Amino acid sequence: MPVIAKGLEGIVANATALSDVRGEEGVLIYAGYDINELAGRVTYEEVVHLLWHGHLPNRRELDDLQHTLRSQRELPQGVIDFIKGTPKNANPMDVIRTGVSMLGLYDSSLGEDIKLDKNRHRAVSITAKVGVIAAYFHRHRQGLDFPPVRTDLGEAGHFLYLITGITPTADATETLDVAYVLHADHGMNASTFSARVTIATLSDMYSAITSAIGTLKGPLHGGANEGVIHMLQEIGEPEKVDAWVEDALAQKKKIMGIGHRVYKVLDPRAPHLRAMAIKLSNELGEPKWIHMSERIAEIMKERKGLNANVDFYSATVYYSLGIPTDLFTPIFAIARTSGWTAHVLEQLADNRLYRPLSEYTGPEPGKKVVPIDER
Repeated sequence: MPVIAKGLEGIVANATALSDVRGEEGVLIYAGYDINELAGRVTYEEVVHLLWHGHLPNRRELDDLQHTLRSQRELPQGVIDFIKGTPKNANPMDVIRTGVSMLGLYDSSLGEDIKLDKNRHRAVSITAKVGVIAAYFHRHRQGLDFPPVRTDLGEAGHFLYLITGITPTADATETLDVAYVLHADHGMNASTFSARVTIATLSDMYSAITSAIGTLKGPLHGGANEGVIHMLQEIGEPEKVDAWVEDALAQKKKIMGIGHRVYKVLDPRAPHLRAMAIKLSNELGEPKWIHMSERIAEIMKERKGLNANVDFYSATVYYSLGIPTDLFTPIFAIARTSGWTAHVLEQLADNRLYRPLSEYTGPEPGKKVVPIDER
């Protein structure tokens, strides 16, 4: 008998060598490396190489990848014109989704989708450009010019430079780089599954990543970190935390950034972001956000046995870096593009069309069609 599992919970849909989420243990693995071994010890570009090629790069391989990524940052003029024509109140995720889709229009080799070298090139191109699309839209809505892309900055530093027009500090760059590492991949999550389902039809890389971005946009997947900041702003002050949480629990409201669909113990990414949030808060002299966060986490652990997840602390980190709240999910998308493209390449290497069954719950056959004027 077919197994019925709403949301495909507990169903193994495919095999992957890219990442593993061991929820009962609180472990995240990228291609054989525990996330705690990687975070703070390797750069995002090294993780990109790991996901695309299965091993951490040596110096030459890293130099080659950095050079290739940086050389692919320029957007087609049509995409720049599109960004300049978008409503300034548009959702940034909508702009990124459409911008990535548009990139496919300028790929003259799009008919050669099954060729590995072509798809590897597309993976590089999309990964290099997605942050530029997000940053340029942010500049557009502020009425500012678009800084020219640079080739002397890594992926994290380049994004910070583009949104501000100023070369970021080493500390800010390192902080965002670690966040990118922590968000690069996460097993068969909803957006990754969307990408794999799309490419499994032998569609194209751009369509697959567009599917993933559209999926990540949802507040049950990528939008939780924005919800955390909105929650903290609504509470307002540390002394109001306890009453606010008690009221929320009484009304059965969801506490954003607490608990995880897969992790039954601590999300292994959360401590890294917590440490960065504490450091940034102390440096900036604005510790109330982290104090509020810590108290919320403490109450939820005591009352519900639930731990803070990666979104809970990433919100404070991004906010402390001066990043606008509605760019939190785009940052997630920028980092995760490396994982999405890696999954697309892996899917194509041993492809099978996804075709799950559904449980029919409608009436049994036997109804008769009544002429329309007699209904």
